[in-house]
Amino acid sequence: MAELMPAKGKQKPEARVKEGETGKEPELKGAFASVMIVGFFILITWFGVFALFLARN
Repeated sequence: MAELMPAKGKQKPEARVKEGETGKEPELKGAFASVMIVGFFILITWFGVFALFLARN
């Protein structure tokens, strides 16, 4: 009887795909732009504080 039962943890290939899912990746252009803006802000702030540190010494 054990031969007829599938192994635990293994799924059928069709079970891996959720219903309504087309397999297309979502567009992440907005997320990338937001991360870049925050990164540039952190970079500019860091250099500003570093310049202030150098100016006071």
